[in-house]
Amino acid sequence: MVLQSGIFCILADALIRSEIYSDYVQAHLAPSGYLKFPNDIPHYLEKCRFLPKLNNEIPQERNTTYKERFSSLQNLVLIMFENDNVLIPKETAWFGYYPDGAFEPIVPAHQTVLYTEDWIGLKALDDAGRVHFVNVSGGHLGISRSDMKKACCAFLGG
Repeated sequence: MVLQSGIFCILADALIRSEIYSDYVQAHLAPSGYLKFPNDIPHYLEKCRFLPKLNNEIPQERNTTYKERFSSLQNLVLIMFENDNVLIPKETAWFGYYPDGAFEPIVPAHQTVLYTEDWIGLKALDDAGRVHFVNVSGGHLGISRSDMKKACCAFLGG
C-alpha cells in the first residue's frame, strides 16, 4: 500500500488495511473501491463500493444488462505490464487473481469463477475470439508508442 517507510506510513498503511471496507474509507479514498483482499471476501462483497459491482460479483445483484453490453464489444484488448507495481498481482490486468482466502497461487483468468460462470461476459467474448491478451514490458501504464500501436491499432478500424 504505502511504499515509503517511517512511522506515519506504517500507521497509515495499518489503518487503511484494517479499515479499507469501512464506510468512511470507501467514501473518502477513491482507490479503496478497487481493492479486493482475498482473505476478506465477505466484507469486500458487502462494503466495497466499486469493484464487486464492476465484476458482477454479488450474486443477488448480477446485472444482466451490463453483461450483455460488455459481451457485445467488438474487441477487448487487455494489456498486462511486466513490471506493474500498481496492479497486484499484475495478472489482474487479464482478470487473473488470487483464490478466495489466500494470497497464492495466482489463478489465471480462464480458471476464475468470474470467467467460468461468465459473470461479465468475458468468457463469451473470449470464446468468440474477441479478447486479446497483450503482455508488454515496463511499469503500470508505461507503454511505448510502438507497443501501443502493435496492441491496439489493429482493432481501431483504421
